[in-house]
Amino acid sequence: MALHYNIVGQGPVIACCNGVGVGTFFWKYLAEHFRDRFTIVMWDYRGHGRSRRGLDPATADLSIRRHADDLAHVLEQGLPGCGPAILIGHSMGCQVALETRRRHPHHCAALVLALGTAGRTLHTFMDFEPSWMIFRVVRHLVMGAGPSVNQAVRPALESPLAWWVTTRLSLVDPVYTRREDMVPYLEHLASIDLRVFAQAVVSCDEHDAWDLLPELDRPLLVIAAENDKFTPFWCSKKIVDTVEGAELLMLADASHAALIEQPETINHRLERFFRERGLADND
Repeated sequence: MALHYNIVGQGPVIACCNGVGVGTFFWKYLAEHFRDRFTIVMWDYRGHGRSRRGLDPATADLSIRRHADDLAHVLEQGLPGCGPAILIGHSMGCQVALETRRRHPHHCAALVLALGTAGRTLHTFMDFEPSWMIFRVVRHLVMGAGPSVNQAVRPALESPLAWWVTTRLSLVDPVYTRREDMVPYLEHLASIDLRVFAQAVVSCDEHDAWDLLPELDRPLLVIAAENDKFTPFWCSKKIVDTVEGAELLMLADASHAALIEQPETINHRLERFFRERGLADND
C-alpha cells in the first residue's frame, strides 16, 4: 500500500492524524507554528489525499486498526529510530491516535485529541443516537449505486454553493473560517470515492477505544468546541473525566473545523501542554 506522508521541521516528533475525508491541509497552521522546534509528520489515509486511490470499497480495509498500523509504518519508514511521538488527532484521527497507543505503545509519548471521541462515533453524531442506523442505510444505498454515485455528488461539492451551505448550516464558523482554508476540504471530499468515504465512516462507528481510557498512561490534552455539530461536548468531557490527569481546552464559538478557525488559541495551548509535560526540547 502506497501511503503519502510529509515530514517537516526538526526536534521531538508530532504525528498528525486526519479526520475522515480530510487531507493534511488542516494541519498547515500547526506545522507552520511548530516546525522550528518539532518534527511534524502529516500523512494521508488509504483512499485519501495523495495516498493510493482506486481502492475496492467492498474489500478495502479502512478500519481504525489498519490506520493505526499504517501510522506505525509511516513513523518507522520515515523516521527510523525516532522514538515516541506526540499523537495529535482531529475527529476520526482521535480514534486513530488512541488505537496507535493500544497497538504500538512505543510510538506514543502523549496524546492530543481534538474535536473527536474515543469510539462508536455515529452513536453520538450530532447528539442523535439513531444516527448510526441512518448512516448504515445511507452506506447501503451508496454502495448499491456503484461508481455513478460519485458523478452525482461531485458537482454539488465542487459548486460555489457548497461553501454557502457549509456556512449557513454553521458547520463551520463563518466569522473565524476563511474560505481559502475550507475550499481544499470541499475539493478533497469531491475527489475521493464516496463509497470509500462511507465505509470509512462506518469503520469509525465499529471502533471502540473507551475501554483503553481508564488505564491510559500518557499525558493527554482534549480539545473541544462550543459549536461542534458533529461531536457533542459531553464526549470530550467524558474522556477527560475518565483519564487521570487529562486536561481540557474548550474553544468558544468554534466548530468541528476549529483547527483552521482558531489556530492561534490552539497553538498557544499546545505550547503550554508541551512545556509543562516535558515534551519539548529544553533549548
